[in-house]
Amino acid sequence: MTDDPILSIRKLNIHFHGENRTTHAVRNVSFDLGVEKLGIVGESGSGKSQTGRSIMRLSPPTAKVTADRMVFNGENILDLSERRMRRIRGREIAMILQDPKYSLNPLMTVGKQISEAYRVHHRASRTEARRRALEMLESVHIRDPERVFDLLPHEVSGGMGQRIMIAMMLIPEPKLIIADEPTSALDVTVRRQVLSVLQELVERAGASLIFISHDLNLVADFCDRVLVMYGGRVMEDLAARDLGRAQHPYTRGLLDSLPRLDSPRAELAVPVRDPAWLDDTEVELA
Repeated sequence: MTDDPILSIRKLNIHFHGENRTTHAVRNVSFDLGVEKLGIVGESGSGKSQTGRSIMRLSPPTAKVTADRMVFNGENILDLSERRMRRIRGREIAMILQDPKYSLNPLMTVGKQISEAYRVHHRASRTEARRRALEMLESVHIRDPERVFDLLPHEVSGGMGQRIMIAMMLIPEPKLIIADEPTSALDVTVRRQVLSVLQELVERAGASLIFISHDLNLVADFCDRVLVMYGGRVMEDLAARDLGRAQHPYTRGLLDSLPRLDSPRAELAVPVRDPAWLDDTEVELA
């Protein structure tokens, strides 16, 4: 990680207020992000997606988001106007979601959607935007981009749809990309292809990446650093290469619950959870 992080978060808390109860979804999360690929892993409900959405100020109206510090590229995100945030979203911070079927407009061709993403953030003619969109389709290894440009989302496969989403999110050339379970709906072969494309584009742009997933093996292989979350808290912050040697009992429980070809087991372990892990003990930053 660089000495001057592009994103710095201290004591991020997210509460959801309902009629009868308040849910503390994210608890005192702190981390810095440089030019690197940071994985955030954990079970469903661990707070990893809410952490990612809060960075773009896309939490639902029922959520109360507070932080001692949430600074992106020198600006405090929580203090910015909605007008300024609209400029940041897409242009400086992009978010790749889980399933393109629910993220792409079903009534617009994919080419028009990619072109529109470019024109929103750059002064460009339709001709220039089309040229850039075709270049992006080619850069995500889509064959015959001219043909794909005029297709509707339902006419492309899941893997191609996710590549189109990556092209649309990266065409404005953001500094930070948040990928929320971008490959969970894909089979293993297509998943690796999409990750290869994402890594190639991130490295070419020199961008920072937050990769949210529940797949520890994938994150260990793809990312530089990993945050392990449980119950809204960061349990462990360590280099991805050291994930197999993690010390926290929750991380060890997740690792032990994974099937392994080199060590077959008749029965997989069930992670043990300790309520004491949700106390106010601070996790030391890596």
